[in-house]
Amino acid sequence: MKINLHTQVFLGIFIGIFLGLFFKNWVIVFHPIGEIFIRLLRLIMVPLVIASIISGIINLKNITALKILGFKTISFYIFTSAISVIIGLFLVNVIKPGVSIVAHDLPQPDLSSIKGSRPFSFIDLIPDNIFRALVDANMIGLILFSVLIGVVLLSLESKNKSISKFFISINDVMMLITQWIMKLAPLGVMALIAELVATNNYTVLAPIFLYGTTVILGLAIHFFLVLTVIVWIFSNESPFKFIKSLLPALATAFSTDSSVATIPVTVSCLHQVKQLKKKVIGFVVPLGATVNMDGTALYEAVAALFIAQAYDIHLTLFQQGIIVLTAILASVGAAGIPSAGLVTMVAVLSSVQLPIEGVGLILAIDRILDMFRTVTNVYGDAVGSLVISDLTDHESFDD
Repeated sequence: MKINLHTQVFLGIFIGIFLGLFFKNWVIVFHPIGEIFIRLLRLIMVPLVIASIISGIINLKNITALKILGFKTISFYIFTSAISVIIGLFLVNVIKPGVSIVAHDLPQPDLSSIKGSRPFSFIDLIPDNIFRALVDANMIGLILFSVLIGVVLLSLESKNKSISKFFISINDVMMLITQWIMKLAPLGVMALIAELVATNNYTVLAPIFLYGTTVILGLAIHFFLVLTVIVWIFSNESPFKFIKSLLPALATAFSTDSSVATIPVTVSCLHQVKQLKKKVIGFVVPLGATVNMDGTALYEAVAALFIAQAYDIHLTLFQQGIIVLTAILASVGAAGIPSAGLVTMVAVLSSVQLPIEGVGLILAIDRILDMFRTVTNVYGDAVGSLVISDLTDHESFDD
């Protein structure tokens, strides 16, 4: 019987805990395996984010659609993503799940570049050299540049077919590579957890599960208090009836961890909601599966602060503001496939120079959290269809 990836990851977690507790002397063997997995995530981070953003904009098809549907849709998605990130930052600052971790026992990054660097300036967000931005992994700069390229290609319309196909193909390639790398996740998780437990003993598990509780609490608040209230405002029916109509899509999202894989089910469910326009659904849902990641954005914000707390690194309000911006933009570049948030998580950490090694802390329960944040992502896409359908009620998108 073939064991699915979910089960493999769970087994990797338990095996990693077992090895870390009872084979501490073998921790030197675990380190390179975990390091290779993290390096693979770093390897695909930049091309995946760039290709995903550009292809997502190109898929708007024409500049008219961008002006009407695109502006309203993306504005709504950014608005809800910003709220989710703020909820996450508020909870992680109040609960502080990472403060009880003994920082000196964690894998230590080289912080010399951080201590000796000049104060961050808003101007630094705009790269003066795209190639230097690529080398330095200046993710905010690369995301802004990708958005610019996407808009230019979209404005060229028929003149850009070959270039557009190139970026769409690159995006397909990077998504496939990401899927391949995620097949190594069970082994990478096992090694990282084994090293983590061997270094910190079982006491480190308590704050990790507290971190997971913080993420799930934030997702629940965003799901039931933010998105559901929006449904109540824009729908003539009960929000719970709307949620009930989406149960097949939400169950599919939970089991597959993939917004993209859930698109057909989401569209099918939304077609049953009478006041929604089919053309709006056909546009908003696929776009949302690429650019609307409320759950992922919230998770990345909580994870970044959790890692900062674990390493006893104080982040100013301005730096937390940078996390808000980067988490929103990086979630736009997160592919709608299982655990893609891990890749963009590296971008969020890099934006405020937090240690990438801290990813090992959150991998222990990432797969479980991925199920919940994918459900939030898909629900956000559905709510977006409801809102945009209402906002474009007088536009020429009737079926």
